[in-house]
Parts: sequence; structure tokens; C-alpha cells
Amino acid sequence: MSGRPDADATHDHAAEDHNATDDHAAAGDHAAADDHAADDADSSLVVQDDADEVQVEFDPTGPDPASASAGGKLVLVGTPIGNLGDASERMQRAIAGADVIAAEDTRRFLSLTQRLELTHTKRVISVFDHNEQSRAPELVELIRSGQTVVLLSDAGMPAVSDPGYRVVKACAEAGLPITSTPGPSAVLMALAVSGLPSDRFSFEGFLPRKSGARKNLLEELRGEKRTMVFFESPHRIADTMGDFLTVIGPDRPMSISRELTKTYEETLRGTVSSLRELAADGLRGELTLVLAGATAVETAPEDHLDAVGELVESGVRAKDAAGQVAKQFGLSKREIYEAWLHRE
Repeated sequence: MSGRPDADATHDHAAEDHNATDDHAAAGDHAAADDHAADDADSSLVVQDDADEVQVEFDPTGPDPASASAGGKLVLVGTPIGNLGDASERMQRAIAGADVIAAEDTRRFLSLTQRLELTHTKRVISVFDHNEQSRAPELVELIRSGQTVVLLSDAGMPAVSDPGYRVVKACAEAGLPITSTPGPSAVLMALAVSGLPSDRFSFEGFLPRKSGARKNLLEELRGEKRTMVFFESPHRIADTMGDFLTVIGPDRPMSISRELTKTYEETLRGTVSSLRELAADGLRGELTLVLAGATAVETAPEDHLDAVGELVESGVRAKDAAGQVAKQFGLSKREIYEAWLHRE
């Protein structure tokens, strides 16, 4: 579920292949190509350098790497995360031109095509968490035989917190062509609207369900200097924010976005403490959490003496323990060791 967080959603996955009816021709597309190939007549991205400014023009007649062509390929297709208006022409064209559709949930896929009034005559098979490993060799052989396979999840980009990674890995190892038609992403959208630094960030996926495992993960990430993005269930958000408060502290800036691209879309911005209060009675909808990275103040050497002490008690030399903790939190080994020597 890369495109949108839905930790508790369950799907009935069809084990049989389905044949859809009718054929639909989707038109209109533009794709970026090598902007330095001035002599490439098929290039869809044209760059004109006029002295003081560079003009970029898109040629809609250029080739689409996701379209059907001689030789098979795997096409990862991003789908809407809640708003049907985000279904791109490239997405629809890729679906219409595929030989085989590999969908996380075949019924949800067929529902999507019905809402888009997109009909096709292609084979539709299910590829989800519990059968992806066994399906991957089959898809590799289909692509080897010259067929174009479109892989998509229920919402957002496949292979990112969604089925697809194993199929991509198998195709890559087999040396088969792989491309994508990008789509909406809850991760990038929540990050962009959070008001937090977005030049460097990490996506941590769904937080662990149990508090102990969740706290352990947050301890590992406490010193992370990049902005972090998480998915969480609305049913656990109150407990999760309590764990954030315990491990991260009250003053770290963060945001919580819910129902992105949908009618009741909302982004709450504040600190760990203020958002914990807002989430005390729970929040509705699919949630994406964005947490600011640690600052130098939050990762002062004195904050990590307990961690050094635990290592020392386990038999690690104090200097080595300081080095391990310093590496984990991006601090100076010397400063942590000095703090340890002069602790009260």
C-alpha cells in the first residue's frame, strides 16, 4: 500500500485468472527522454538553449516506454490513492495496452476500470503478499515470451509498502526491461504539505503494531537527522503518539495527514506533544505521519549515557561503547566518552 496507508485493510484475493471484455484505446501521452540527444528525432523531451534561458518542451508524439512494443516488459503502474481524478492518461494507456494485468486485488482492479470506464480484453491475475513469491517466475516467463505485464496495487505505487518488490527483483535478475508510469503517493504528498524539511527524508513504512517493538524502532530512529515518514492505523494512533512522546520527546515538530486526496483531507501540524493531545481520542481515516529529524540539541552526548551504560554492563569497554552509540546517533565518540567519564 505504498500510495496510501491502510494497515488493517483485508482483501479477498481471487485465485483464478479472469478475462475482461472489450477493448479501449486510450490516447494522449508524453514522456521524458534524453534531453541531450539533439539528433534523436523520436525524443519526447526537447530542450532549447537560448543564451540566457533554457526552454523545455514536451513532444506528445514521442515514444512511451510503458506502451506495448516488440519484446516483453514489466510496467509498474501507480494508481489513485483516493481521488479518481488522479488517474493519469499514461496509467490508463498502460492498462489498455497490457497483455497481462497483475493486480493486488483483482476485484478492486476491475472496480477501478469500471469507474474509469476503461474496458480491456486482457488476462487479469492476482499478485498479493502471500502469493507474490510463487507468481514471480510465472510473470518472468510471460515477459520473456514477449508479453507486456502491468503490475499494480490497490492504491499508489506497487513495490513500496505494497506487493511488487519480489516480481521486480526477479525481472531484474532475469535481465528483463522494467519501467513505470508514476502515480500519486501518500508519502510524498504528506511530506510536501507537512511544512518540514524535505530535502532529505526516509520512509519507514508502517509502524509496528505492538508498543514494545514500536518503541524499539523509535529508539533506533531517535537520532535520525532526516525527516521521517510513517504509515499508521487510525485504531492505534493514540497509543503510537504516546510512544512518540516517551521516546522522541514533547517538542519535536511533526505532522499527521489523513484522507489525502479525499473529500475530508486534513493535515495537522504541531509538536509531538500537541499532536498527541489531538490524537488522544483517535483520528479517522488513513494516516501518514511526518516527523522532523533530530537536531544537535536533541542528540546531546548526555542524552545517551544510559545506552553507553547498558553496553558497559554487557561487557563492552566504555570507549568502544561510546563509539557504538556515537555511530548510531551521529555524534562525536570523544564527546560521548568524555560525558561518560564525567557523569554524575
